[in-house]
Amino acid sequence: MSIDDLATTLGQRDGHPSGSTVIRVDQVNVFRWSTALKQRVMLLEGVDWLVGRGEHWVMLGPNGAGKTTLLHLAAADSHASEGTVDVLGKRLGNTDMRALREAIGLVDARTSRAIPSRRPVFETIESGAFNSIALQHQRLDESHRERARELMGVVGLGDLETRAFGECSQGERQRILLARALMPSPELLLLDEPASGLDLPSREQLVSALVSMAEGDRSLTTVTVTHHLEEIPPTTTHALLLKDGRVLAQGRVDEALTSEHVSACFDLPIEVHRNGGRWSAAIQ
Repeated sequence: MSIDDLATTLGQRDGHPSGSTVIRVDQVNVFRWSTALKQRVMLLEGVDWLVGRGEHWVMLGPNGAGKTTLLHLAAADSHASEGTVDVLGKRLGNTDMRALREAIGLVDARTSRAIPSRRPVFETIESGAFNSIALQHQRLDESHRERARELMGVVGLGDLETRAFGECSQGERQRILLARALMPSPELLLLDEPASGLDLPSREQLVSALVSMAEGDRSLTTVTVTHHLEEIPPTTTHALLLKDGRVLAQGRVDEALTSEHVSACFDLPIEVHRNGGRWSAAIQ
């Protein structure tokens, strides 16, 4: 299916209205050379994907499906081997990737590992203002501090301002990273398995924070990678299912996230349920 056919299928003939397409992936292949196998390994193959402003996508698939590879393209963090990728109207390969990344918020394990464990929570969030691990005190002003305080309230961290990042629980760290990613008021927010390793209460606190974020900024676009349907926020509008580097299904969440598609994605007979806006899955 061509990118134009995809636009029509999603009810967006000729693509999204001008200026509203946030991610456009057109016939993308990504491959890497495997030293162990002594051959080229395909990570993504023939991927088409359109994401519009204000949409909230979930990306599902088994390990090795290509989810993180595709997310890194959307984060302007890597290049496609073949095909084209446009993010926020900029063609990767023909734009300043570093400048583009300043308009993109990213929550991932790599960022968490890079943050100094003794840094206070408030300063950790402030460091996101310029998308840098280093805290650039000379560039921070009262507006940044007000923004950090506001975000601490949004994600439920009001009493942790002076606690060291390394002393926080895993659930608290994920919400800190979420607030940090929102500091520069990004147009696009990407989350790579944000609920990984969280217990049930921490997961629900994170989901609640994601809902508050989506409802508070209607122009924000998000993409969340996960393995588990239970982690999907009720504000999710669209879904993309990947398997073996190829798109198995995509579109509006009710149409893409079906028992048939999820079963095919994970090679298991899975029954998908939705109740009260939340998703769950069970093996038949």
